[in-house]
Amino acid sequence: MERRQLLQLGLGLGAAALIPGALARASTRLLLGQKGERRPCLVLVQLTGGNDGLDTVVPYGDDHYGRARRTTALAKNDVLDLDGHVGLHGKLVRLGAEWKEGRLGIVQGVGYPQPNRSHFKSFEIWHTGRAEGRTSGPGWVGRLAQSLHGDQAHPNRLVHIGGQVPYSLHSTAHPPVAFANPRGYRLAGQSGELAPTMEAETSAHEGCEDLPRGARARLEALRAVMRDAQASSAEVRAAAAQHQTKIVYPNTDFAVALSTAAALIAANLGAEVISVELGGFDTHTELRRRHDTLMEQLDGGLGAFLEELRGLDAARDTLVVVYSEFGRRVAENGARGTDHGTAGPLFLAGPRAAGGLFGRHPSLSELDEGDLVHTTDFRAVFGSAAKGLFGADPSQIFDGRYDALPLVREA
Repeated sequence: MERRQLLQLGLGLGAAALIPGALARASTRLLLGQKGERRPCLVLVQLTGGNDGLDTVVPYGDDHYGRARRTTALAKNDVLDLDGHVGLHGKLVRLGAEWKEGRLGIVQGVGYPQPNRSHFKSFEIWHTGRAEGRTSGPGWVGRLAQSLHGDQAHPNRLVHIGGQVPYSLHSTAHPPVAFANPRGYRLAGQSGELAPTMEAETSAHEGCEDLPRGARARLEALRAVMRDAQASSAEVRAAAAQHQTKIVYPNTDFAVALSTAAALIAANLGAEVISVELGGFDTHTELRRRHDTLMEQLDGGLGAFLEELRGLDAARDTLVVVYSEFGRRVAENGARGTDHGTAGPLFLAGPRAAGGLFGRHPSLSELDEGDLVHTTDFRAVFGSAAKGLFGADPSQIFDGRYDALPLVREA
């Protein structure tokens, strides 16, 4: 063991000694390398705001595209050709390299029937897989965890790195871990930030013996959830603090979140679904300038992440899915932007992704009141990913049956 590693271990064990109960055991277990059995991991990348699919996977060979976007259309020389008809936005250089190596899958025309153009409602539909949205129950990832594990919870199973947790991860039996500020991770126990929580737990013990049996059971269950959450926090923060990589990530929140995701995968803490977010895609104005920047951020962060995954043995069973709540309208608006639309492309990447074009690109001439008509239901994509990666039964996750797609490589 190198001197620096020995010092890190000593500091970590010293910090663990300051943390009562479950936190100390969790931190010590991680630092000593006592990790669980490796399981597949699904990384969900949400492009919030409605990504302009026609400006991402560009149908440059279709004359209708240029006529609909006279000031914002990308020319043939501005795209990375895929099949002589469509191409990737020119800023997606690293994803283009993934495509050439057969490591990038693109599903075209992804959407759902009777599309809703509200950001909030459309995301509810995507996150639950049901037209009713939140009122229908848990999110689709929560149902996936339920189908795989029943009520046997694991505190690190579902993780969101970023701000608001997507509803897809909502579950009563498998609550997700969430961290709003990946830059702020510190080794567990070094900051004293957990003291108020531990004090609350200690206070909760007072008078427990006088409670009725049912209330006492509920209190004990609450304490168990609290201990699990604290243990999970200790493990995740320790993993992020100790992670070392030779990959250079861009200095953006999105890239930092993906770097943290790589740390969790490398630490093999039991994370099966990790969610991150890149926002800013509501490009009603100045599409060319704003979307070019977004594509550069997406390519830089995701490209570095995929490069790191290739060097991690623990990442051999990882699949990345990139999606948005809807696409944009075909025609540009008067502000040289695009308004809320319907169908759009979805990316799959990582060691378990099958490369190639899937589905059919929507027609630019046969529109639904100016919008694209979806050709692939998003539940077919998520269901195929769940089955191919975890061996899950899609019918236990989504109502109805959707055509299976060969999106996942064999392990």
